[in-house]
Amino acid sequence: MEEKKKKQQSINPLETKNDPVLCISPAKVLVLHLICGLGLASGFWAAHYFYSINLVSNPAETLRLIWIVEASVVILLYSLFRLNPDKCSYSRAVVGALLGLPAGAIVNALGAIVLGAPVGLQHFRKTVHWSLLMSVFTLVPAASVFGSSWTDWHRIFAQTKPIGPVDYMICLPAHGAVIGAWFGAWPMPLDWERSWQYGTSQLWQSIVRSASRISNTNQSWGRSEELS
Repeated sequence: MEEKKKKQQSINPLETKNDPVLCISPAKVLVLHLICGLGLASGFWAAHYFYSINLVSNPAETLRLIWIVEASVVILLYSLFRLNPDKCSYSRAVVGALLGLPAGAIVNALGAIVLGAPVGLQHFRKTVHWSLLMSVFTLVPAASVFGSSWTDWHRIFAQTKPIGPVDYMICLPAHGAVIGAWFGAWPMPLDWERSWQYGTSQLWQSIVRSASRISNTNQSWGRSEELS
């Protein structure tokens, strides 16, 4: 406990004011997630009312529209909380997030295929757009904030040891989205003839699980602050 107190006292107050990772409040975290949620809802709304498509009848086109809208919102917002803003400009954080988007999609696609996602031209477009949307949920926020900082990536995704509000707002929703996609895959073997079996159930479960983890973000950060 004494060592932790010394570390906290050794933090430069000026650095605390300039570093959004240290000075962000739980209210800001909540507002950020609410805006991201509105972006997701806007994607669904635009798909239904402007293009008359949905996840059942046109899954690939709907997923494409949703991930484009949500990626724009997530990248622009999360880049505001980038590490070392004095050294890393906002535009550089945005570019890093854009580069992380396809990289995260590849990781999610490989994981989905290993766990049983169909491989073939019939489902290729759905897999690509679903993987891009999952990348927005999981890795793009981290790419926007941490950039190429391997230490932070390892702490969040390998060790699962968030230490602040920004860590929690990246870690919990990402893990929730992955867990939700896994649960959403359970109905897939029931009847492959149903149009909703691949893509739709995984997406909705990812959204639900991610939202449930988001609701615990402020509570988890509060507990960590008390323990420290």
